[in-house]
Amino acid sequence: MVVALKPLHDEARLKRVVVSTYQAISGAGAQAVAAFEAQEDATARGLDVDKQKLSGQLSRNLLMHWKPDPDSGYQEEELKMVSETRKIFGDPSIAVSPTAVRVPVVTAHSESITVETHKPLTAARARELLSKAEGVEVVDDFVHGVYPQPIAAGRDPVYVGRIREDIGNPGGIQMWVVSDNLRKGAALNAIQIAEHVLLR
Repeated sequence: MVVALKPLHDEARLKRVVVSTYQAISGAGAQAVAAFEAQEDATARGLDVDKQKLSGQLSRNLLMHWKPDPDSGYQEEELKMVSETRKIFGDPSIAVSPTAVRVPVVTAHSESITVETHKPLTAARARELLSKAEGVEVVDDFVHGVYPQPIAAGRDPVYVGRIREDIGNPGGIQMWVVSDNLRKGAALNAIQIAEHVLLR
């Protein structure tokens, strides 16, 4: 999320981010992937699904099962998005309203993001900024059915599409973001951090 938000923050400074994440099962590890595949097989064969390992049935379903915070009603995954966004941008005033959902996709997280900035942005300007951003690839021709999809797993960029002005909040932007959580979220990030450290 923050890779896609950085060019917008640099231009107009983030005020509020409303995000719903659609997280792939590989984010929970190899054992979770195996459990999900077993659920898929059982579902296809009309058998009872083992719900123990995933704390529910993910096959043909959605789950919201991270460690809950009883005081706020949020999950730890959602609260992490709040704190990490503020920390990465160095701005504790950024308001982040997250909802995290586990989806029946093996690899690649997707996010629906609504952004409010201190300086109004147009969709055209947001698209221009994102098109020039390092590590971002704009895939945005929704009229012709072209937008980021998790099937793009196995590639490095953060894909951004459906860039549009927020119909409910003039000056705000809405967009759809997809990236391979195993590459950009883990392996590629580690390599890029190491390269940055070594080149200093």
